[in-house]
Amino acid sequence: MLTSDMPTSNMPTLEQAVTVTLPDGAKRSFDHPVSVAQVAHAIGPGLAKQTLAGKLDGRLVDACEVIDHDAQLQIITPKDDEGLEIIRHSCAHLVGHAVKQLYPSAMMVIGPVIDAGFYYDIAFERPFTPSDLAAIEARMSELIDQQYDVVKRMTPREEAAELFKARGETYKQRLIAEMPADVTRVGLYVHQEYVDMCRGPHVPNTRFLKAFKLTKLAGAYWRGDANNEQLQRIYGTAWADKKQLKAYLQRLEEAEKRDHRRLGRGLDLFHFQEDAPGAVFWHPRGWAVFQELVAYMRRRQQAAGYVEVHSPDVMDRSLWEISGHWHNYREHMFTTATEDGRSLALKPMNCPGSVLLYRHGLKSYRDLPIRMGEFGKVHRYEPSGALHGLLRVRHFTQDDAHIYCTPGQMDAECRDVVALVLDIYRQFGFEDVRIKLSTRPQNRMGDDASWDLLEGALEQALTGMGLTYQLNPGEGAFYGPKLEFVLRDAIGRDWQCGTLQVDMNLPERFGLEYVAEDGQRKRPVMLHRALFGSLERFIGILIEHYAGKLPAWLAPVQAVVLSITDDHARYAQEVAQLLNGAGVRSEADVRNEKIGYKIREQTLQRIPFLLVAGAKEREAGSIALRTREGEDLGVLPIKQAVALLLEHVQTPDAAEHRAAQQRLMERLTAG
Repeated sequence: MLTSDMPTSNMPTLEQAVTVTLPDGAKRSFDHPVSVAQVAHAIGPGLAKQTLAGKLDGRLVDACEVIDHDAQLQIITPKDDEGLEIIRHSCAHLVGHAVKQLYPSAMMVIGPVIDAGFYYDIAFERPFTPSDLAAIEARMSELIDQQYDVVKRMTPREEAAELFKARGETYKQRLIAEMPADVTRVGLYVHQEYVDMCRGPHVPNTRFLKAFKLTKLAGAYWRGDANNEQLQRIYGTAWADKKQLKAYLQRLEEAEKRDHRRLGRGLDLFHFQEDAPGAVFWHPRGWAVFQELVAYMRRRQQAAGYVEVHSPDVMDRSLWEISGHWHNYREHMFTTATEDGRSLALKPMNCPGSVLLYRHGLKSYRDLPIRMGEFGKVHRYEPSGALHGLLRVRHFTQDDAHIYCTPGQMDAECRDVVALVLDIYRQFGFEDVRIKLSTRPQNRMGDDASWDLLEGALEQALTGMGLTYQLNPGEGAFYGPKLEFVLRDAIGRDWQCGTLQVDMNLPERFGLEYVAEDGQRKRPVMLHRALFGSLERFIGILIEHYAGKLPAWLAPVQAVVLSITDDHARYAQEVAQLLNGAGVRSEADVRNEKIGYKIREQTLQRIPFLLVAGAKEREAGSIALRTREGEDLGVLPIKQAVALLLEHVQTPDAAEHRAAQQRLMERLTAG
């Protein structure tokens, strides 16, 4: 990377020796200040060729950064996570370069990095089209092939503002004007005739940007506020090499096939419409999946000692003021005023309702822990542009639970929740689960001593169970730290689902008490716990994870009986009725269509088992079985077929439930 007008702090007047310590402990000494790129070259030409940037004393810097003191240094290459982020950020700048060449009147806004890619928001007099996107991508490739150097300039703030004013870049001027008063110099990155503004770092040369792809166009608003002017957003992805890019694009293609919105329509599970924006219209088949999930979680919670409750959907504003939601979550709440002047709110969370249930009647230490579960419907205002099928809605149901316990019980309760959630995810086919520990945010309730205690409790529970976790500083809820459980699906995507939060602030604010063993009244600890999270979102994740082929126990229709001709229709209907009576969700397909057509169509509907009824089967009282994968299970007597299907559609917790019943009977017999 070339550089000019570097800050004086990076250009000492007196030459001085510096020693650079590398991550493996090796040291490199120089008799004068050196850049990151020069250190890489001193180590070897291969590393120099791959150098994107450096991490200097823990801070990411450009390859042109001058080291004028003894320092710790890590050379950043495309193989590093930070290097990949730099490539993506630099690709966003390259979008700006290409757009300004093709559409000179466009005004560039911001171009940040996002998961697996980047975007750039742009103000332009007309909507971009797919052909525009193709033209921008082609021009970017041409610029990359030129392998030009990206030049960094640290520039006085006023000079940068004048430069963007002269170039007609209104939004860049606004960004400079909004910077804190103590910012006197800004980083400018020069791409030939194009100039962009950024803290960096960026690639030293466009040759690092070859593995990219522009993916889609979307709308956006300045500063993300729908009251501001409309912008256009160009999305893209970038990777360290073409092989990684190809693999990612293949994952995108597979994700498109698994899109739960498309499968939801095709499998007749649910739909959305503008009469209820952000709310789901569940069809009979989709509602069957929903209810099966509720029944499963209800059984697991009952076995784990939970009681089930239900609290009102609408509650007075004063309750939300006490809980802190009115101050911290007001913009996401639906509210209304009554004729008598009261202000009411649809609940965005179940916590305050649970608190009032706990507070109804005095509790003793003998009552604790109380594990209170609720399938509570909550309502949160999400911007219309953020809504995304089942994955982001405004009205949804949580498998919420709140555990009230003594401080001494907190560790055991945390461990039990963690063990429960991991076992439940395993039963749904999610073996790869990552745990994140999110600690105190800047805007929070309570004192540091309480936060120390609660963060320590979560950390102790994880380490005591031998579980690894990722620390997310500052990402906790405003009332307490939390664990987040992230699932990795069949095609490698991560989904944040369950949470566990520990809280001493709401018990304090609502005056919750229990009578301790010594007769004194003390505050309980409150654990907030959701395992599916949102049932709607979890169903969307399951549909995409299984590509619509839900496990047989969860499938809305588990078996369909197909008649070969009209003569066999009545028999097919009798078999379907028998299966339903035995507990197998079944339908009969007696349409006047060829059997091959029916089999193909029902296979596309992801029905786990297809049963064929013809003359031979009717006469013998049997049925021909096959799976949706095409496996032929043979012709079986009806009784044997029913037994086989019942075995295949049993819930994943059925064996454990039977074992628990057996243990209980053995204890009763022994007693």
